[in-house]
Amino acid sequence: MQIAARASFGARTGLDRMSWAWVGVAPFFLFALMFLILPTGFLFVGSFQDADGNFTLNNIANLFQPSIVSAYWISLKVSAYSAIGGAIIGFFLAYAAVLGGLPSWIRPTLMTFSGVASNFAGVPLAFAFLATLGRTGLVTALLVRFFDFNIYSTGFNLLTMMGLTLTYIYFQIPLMVLILAPALDGLKREWREAASILGASGWQFWLYVALPVLLPGLLGATLLLFANAFGAIATAYALTGSSLNIITILLYAQIRGDVLHDQNLGYALALGMILITGLSNAAYIWLRMRSERWLR
Repeated sequence: MQIAARASFGARTGLDRMSWAWVGVAPFFLFALMFLILPTGFLFVGSFQDADGNFTLNNIANLFQPSIVSAYWISLKVSAYSAIGGAIIGFFLAYAAVLGGLPSWIRPTLMTFSGVASNFAGVPLAFAFLATLGRTGLVTALLVRFFDFNIYSTGFNLLTMMGLTLTYIYFQIPLMVLILAPALDGLKREWREAASILGASGWQFWLYVALPVLLPGLLGATLLLFANAFGAIATAYALTGSSLNIITILLYAQIRGDVLHDQNLGYALALGMILITGLSNAAYIWLRMRSERWLR
């Protein structure tokens, strides 16, 4: 009787513990179902339907129109350029703060700023860049007044692909810092000491030890920055309006616009974006897992 009672009590306790654990993660699964899985399934079904709900492949075929291919290509270039630029600058910033021997207050200050700046996007970011680097912006006016140099005379235009890339880099750099700082912390001091004992210089340590260990993490973080920029719309729309043909603005025009209104084609555009960002995130996860094997 006592053995049976203890077994029953243990089973009931385990069941209660399991139930509470599932209750704790239930909001996550509910959120993922409502805002990720169901909308993705809705987009997938809508991509293969016409306005009357009949099956069709015209939406997928229309993705190869020159204007849509051009929009995808411009978005890919903006995302790639901003991701690479943000990754390079962010790497050196993170290195300086974590391993550069700077005063101790630099790192928490940089991390706090990075946490804020990585989420500073949309209309406020577009306005900030227009007020800074626009044709009548503060930096533009100061360069003309003190150096007699007008950046717009060189062909620069904030409302073009170059300007949008520069704007995206603003929030890509701090995101790279936040991602890479823990990886730099994972470089063991023993590795540097062992390399030094074996006669390796600082450059040789980074070339043959540190960079090979960090490379999967660097590539994965760059892919994450790429996906982050590829799906952005608020900053681009507030900065350029409809003058720049990128895929997110074209998608908005197809679903909500008055002229290019074709909701099912918009679903197909969104499905293509999901495929691209999904592949980028999958590669990021795989590279991060490879990096974590060395940095544990």
